[in-house]
Amino acid sequence: MVLDYETLKLVWWLLMGVLLIGFVLTDGFDMGVGILLPFVGQSDEERRIMLNTVGPHWEGNQVWLVTAGGALFAAWPLVYAMAFSGFYLAMMLTLFALFLRPVGFDYRSKIDNPHWRRSWDWGLFVGSVVPPIIFGVAFGNLLLGVPFHFDEFMRPYYTGNFFQLLNPFALLAGIISLLMVIMHGAVWLQARTDAELKSRCTRMAMISALVLLVLFALAGIWVAKGIDGYIITLMPDAGSSFTPEMKQVQTQSGAWMNNYSLHPWTMWAPVLALLGMVGVYISSRADKSALAFISSSMALSAIILTAGFSMFPFVMPSSTDINSSLTLWDATSSELTLSIMFWVAMIFVPIILLYSFWTYRKMWRRLDLDFIRNNQHSTY
Repeated sequence: MVLDYETLKLVWWLLMGVLLIGFVLTDGFDMGVGILLPFVGQSDEERRIMLNTVGPHWEGNQVWLVTAGGALFAAWPLVYAMAFSGFYLAMMLTLFALFLRPVGFDYRSKIDNPHWRRSWDWGLFVGSVVPPIIFGVAFGNLLLGVPFHFDEFMRPYYTGNFFQLLNPFALLAGIISLLMVIMHGAVWLQARTDAELKSRCTRMAMISALVLLVLFALAGIWVAKGIDGYIITLMPDAGSSFTPEMKQVQTQSGAWMNNYSLHPWTMWAPVLALLGMVGVYISSRADKSALAFISSSMALSAIILTAGFSMFPFVMPSSTDINSSLTLWDATSSELTLSIMFWVAMIFVPIILLYSFWTYRKMWRRLDLDFIRNNQHSTY
């Protein structure tokens, strides 16, 4: 099977979405566990139960983030260059926060000292709460437009600063991102724990689902009514290799909603997101933990798809020179690079998915106090 250049560009837009969904579905619940750790667990043993529900998986889950970063570099080098220039301080904050996670997991329970363990509980909290907030703020700024441009030699220049990223809409997006992982972590713990700990996690899942539903709907109204979207008015052949400034772009109020009118089937994304949040609330209240986790996974996947469908074909719009905005058509690598990456992905992504499913299946069980007490020295 030989794919043309235009099809490869579209395929890699879809594959980047798959990687982001894989990251939020897997690393999302273990970050959610880290965020809930100091608050939901009321004793050291309960907090150890929470850690050990993600203990066998968190390192593998982190690989989705690394893979997404590598794919971004290879498939969309212009986006990678601009993102890591413009969001440099935010990226470094994320990186340093992530440093706390492996150290916290590995050393938290090595010393039987309440102060030591409590300190690492907060370390794991910081390492889990910072990344989703920053990722959400970054996505919020993508919808608003990022202040960058290219000069006559196609050298990229970022003209903003860190504090410009902290605008009201982007902060709302950051809160939504945070609630996504909290809800996902809560339903994961609901499925993996029992007794009072499970009850507290169930209540947290219900509360976070309702708040997330309200804020997601508010963000949708804000995007439709209060934000200028981007549309392409003139573009060269999408199957060719061209520079971003060869196209013409204009902004228009509510333009991020255009794709839903042009392709009505895309409306299923926000609808499924809302239905998933409602499903989490109803399933959690009915003590159907498996259904709650499926509903949460559906909601998170649909939220990512909603953002992608709204912005298509834009990947990183520019707020200072709108014709410099990067799209999936003009920000990609060469046809040869995309083709090689495509076949590598076709071989290894299914293998990774099958292996991940197998590991989750083999290590699935509810954890209780007896498990921790009987495995004092072999668990987190």
